[in-house]
Amino acid sequence: MRILQINSALTTDAPGRIAEEIGKVAIANGHESYFGYGRAPRPIASTPVKIGSRYDQMKHVILTRTLDRHGFGSNAATRRFVKEVDLINPDIIHLHSLHGYYINIRVLFDFLKSRGKPVVWTLHDCWAFTGHCSHYVTANCYKWETKCHHCPKKRSYPASWGLDNSPRNFRDKKAIFTSLPKLNFVSPSYWLAGEFKRSFLNQYPVQVIHNGIDLNQFNPDNMLDESRKIKRFGNKPLVLGVASVWGKYKGLDDFLILNDLIKDQATIVLVGLNDSEMKRLPETIIGIKRTETVHELAALYATAAVFVNPTYADTFPTTNLEALASGTPVITYKTGGSPEALDENTGFVVAVGDTTGLVARIKEVIQRGKPHYLISCRSRAEQHFNKDNKYLEYLSLYESLL
Repeated sequence: MRILQINSALTTDAPGRIAEEIGKVAIANGHESYFGYGRAPRPIASTPVKIGSRYDQMKHVILTRTLDRHGFGSNAATRRFVKEVDLINPDIIHLHSLHGYYINIRVLFDFLKSRGKPVVWTLHDCWAFTGHCSHYVTANCYKWETKCHHCPKKRSYPASWGLDNSPRNFRDKKAIFTSLPKLNFVSPSYWLAGEFKRSFLNQYPVQVIHNGIDLNQFNPDNMLDESRKIKRFGNKPLVLGVASVWGKYKGLDDFLILNDLIKDQATIVLVGLNDSEMKRLPETIIGIKRTETVHELAALYATAAVFVNPTYADTFPTTNLEALASGTPVITYKTGGSPEALDENTGFVVAVGDTTGLVARIKEVIQRGKPHYLISCRSRAEQHFNKDNKYLEYLSLYESLL
């Protein structure tokens, strides 16, 4: 079986890392794996196929910023790409994130329709069925259920500083994405699958395949010894927060509030910050930039007393899974698919924006102690989020379509 996956980046974002892991599992089971991507080239197990140039992407950015026509640039780049796809002649085409300034959705879907290959599309966010945004929960906007207009998130990714073309985008995306007679969707969470069923894509089947993680990479044995922990972080319990991109909707402001309330009992450690975010932190919060290694990240997960994820919009955050695999309980807001990783023995869910509730649960976890949660957290990760098992489900799906 020859598989082609398509995503905006290789392994620098969560969808890209998931696609690469699927490719590895496919190769290990005797299949061929190709990876069409827009940016961030790096060594991977699959055969990479570049889509467009930096110049093509910049033109797509300009089209988005001025005319709000994200997904409708990169015409020539996409035409060149589909010619390469013809040469590869894949048995299965698996789509991931089609936003990201790299591909023309009309050209791509015209090609898919003309070739009649089985197509799988994993939705990592909500962009496929809105007129503009990738997440609408923070705006409490549900116009996409009927027709997008007067977009409240026009300035949010993929940001437009000019026109609001959400009505036209909605109409065009609906026509393009529903043009295939057969299209098989995958959602990483039951929450997103429920949203999908209220969208214009609801004529197509959708199945839930939760994201998986490397249980060898993230495990309780990675814990820093006590002397190293005290030397770097002090002797208080660690409250960990991790994001690839921080900001208001990932809960950075919430951590600043939490710090004032728990700094005498615990030390907050935040991973993934940029320079400007580092400057915002008080001395009592330890900030770590994005350049740290995965090995050190795994050690932080395993050493933390609790992982806190105050996200305001998320599909199914991998960070929750990484914490569980490391034996660390999770506290998160009740938003999107974030609570789905947890059960009553592995963490807590509090109302969105309820920092008082976060503090109460943090103190409860610290009082009970990490050993109270460790075995349950690790067991849940082993039973439900082992990447080798989860990504075999994709191979089973592929085979069922041939």
